[in-house]
Amino acid sequence: MASTQMASVGNAPTKNQTLLQWVNRCARMTQPDRIVWCDGSEEEKKRLTEQAVKEGILIPLNQEKRPGCYLHRSNPNDVARVEHLTFICTPNKTDAGPTNNWMDPEEAYTKLGQLFDGCMKGRTMYVVPYVMGPLGSPYAKIGVELTDSIYVALNMRIMTRMGKPALDMLGESEDFNRGLHSTGDVNPDRRYICHFPHDNTIWSFGSGYGGNVLLGKKCLALRIGSYLGREEGWMAEHMLILGVTNPEGVTTYVAAAFPSACGKTNFAMMIPPGEYKGWKVETVGDDIAWMRPGPDGRLYAINPEAGYFGVVPGTNNKTNPNAMATIAKDTLFTNVGLTPDGDVWWEGKDGEVPSELIDWQGKPWKPGNGEKAAHPNSRFTAPMTNNPAISSKANDPQGVPISAIIFGGRRSNTVPLVLQAFNWTHGVFLGATMGSETTAAATGKVGVVRRDPMAMLPFCGYHMGDYLQHWLDMQKSITHLPKIFQVNWFRQDKNGKFVWPGFGDNMRVLEWIVNRVQGRVPTQETLLGWVPRNGDINTKGLDISPDTMAEATSIKEDEWKAELKSQEVFFEQLGTKAPEALMLQRKLLISRLGS
Repeated sequence: MASTQMASVGNAPTKNQTLLQWVNRCARMTQPDRIVWCDGSEEEKKRLTEQAVKEGILIPLNQEKRPGCYLHRSNPNDVARVEHLTFICTPNKTDAGPTNNWMDPEEAYTKLGQLFDGCMKGRTMYVVPYVMGPLGSPYAKIGVELTDSIYVALNMRIMTRMGKPALDMLGESEDFNRGLHSTGDVNPDRRYICHFPHDNTIWSFGSGYGGNVLLGKKCLALRIGSYLGREEGWMAEHMLILGVTNPEGVTTYVAAAFPSACGKTNFAMMIPPGEYKGWKVETVGDDIAWMRPGPDGRLYAINPEAGYFGVVPGTNNKTNPNAMATIAKDTLFTNVGLTPDGDVWWEGKDGEVPSELIDWQGKPWKPGNGEKAAHPNSRFTAPMTNNPAISSKANDPQGVPISAIIFGGRRSNTVPLVLQAFNWTHGVFLGATMGSETTAAATGKVGVVRRDPMAMLPFCGYHMGDYLQHWLDMQKSITHLPKIFQVNWFRQDKNGKFVWPGFGDNMRVLEWIVNRVQGRVPTQETLLGWVPRNGDINTKGLDISPDTMAEATSIKEDEWKAELKSQEVFFEQLGTKAPEALMLQRKLLISRLGS
């Protein structure tokens, strides 16, 4: 067995001294038995997969039904992002802000250093070099994750451009994110996800769940990325990117922010309804957008990821046929049910409910036993190349020009189906005050309305007030500003029934947005923004009455007065860092509603 010193230096596929020295320091601390440098090859994928199966980490599925697909079951105490155990570690507590947990960097390094000390004895350390963003893109960032989880290594292979291409792109540069992860003993009392923005470093201990341990995703792409974006003049956002092409062949690119489990992936992979012949929606990205001002004054976006880490329950051939096609092969499923014939099952899947199966915890399950077969936050990890609707621009190093930005939360009332902001500052206000009812994607109560500015509350790597000011400041460097919209697919009537069909029919709202961007349709001004006039949203083929449509698009002043009241707590949190321009927008809205 190769020693740590031999494995990391003698056999390393790089001469980058900064990288080698860092790997050695981490290896001396964690003391793995072996070090494996991941190269991203097909041979490596086969070898690691076979090893994961042998160790019981992956369960092979029926390879005739789902070729290349496997099931993983995580510890039942480790099934979602742990926001209360996620820390931003800056020298000054103020820089982290009131919406983040803060820990002093020295304290964090010491506390986690004690946990990491010898934690990989008897284990293998996988060195995972990766690129976030298209290879060769000037917008891309390079990271290296050291992990003792073969599940993480295999997931990072799907989610990033991993292995030799990343080392080649890094060369001798010292500019890479340093990520260290160990599952430890998966004890919630010894679980920390710590971000060190000033050091471009992430330490994650005690978890095996993707959102906590796939360090390129939420950790680098958003928490560290948002900090780097402010420093370097760009934006790291929790947004899907799609291209929508009309029958005339004109493509409009849209970025949209929705909190986790609120329909981002469905929207990004949407298939237009039958009435929309000649229309096409293509996916650039389903979760994260890095956006920069381009040389032509427009805002350009790349998707830093190479795969999809999506919520499974509710996914079916009605809600998201493209996702169903995407996960038909070469996919890792986490915490779903396993059928007797070796297929996977989850609540909301097409077809009849199985009479029996093995649930996400490995226990026998039958319908009506009071338990979920799949965990509400069960996931699929699939390569974006599987998506039938993938955009030809998904790997464009320069990205795509964004013409519209959409904010949408899960609200059962108050927020109408769609409205357009009066201007950029008003749009930032809409995004800043976005509220959403919580879902199973994060630990805690489900169904509670919380403020989630730009869907970034759990992911902003610095003070939220400074983040909102950065949005306002970006206006100075973007000549052709995207139009900003707010949507709500989840409004309910008095009986608790959704008033809008959603899913593919969201194309009808997207068409109105595209027409507004292109100046094709007039609009109606309200106290809150511009909304569609009666009949401007195409309802042909929908079983929806004019009264129901009016309910979906209505603006009720009493609800908005209550909404403004509830926003006070959020703005009070920001204190003196609440941007003046947004406070003025709030005063104007209060004045309009008051009159």
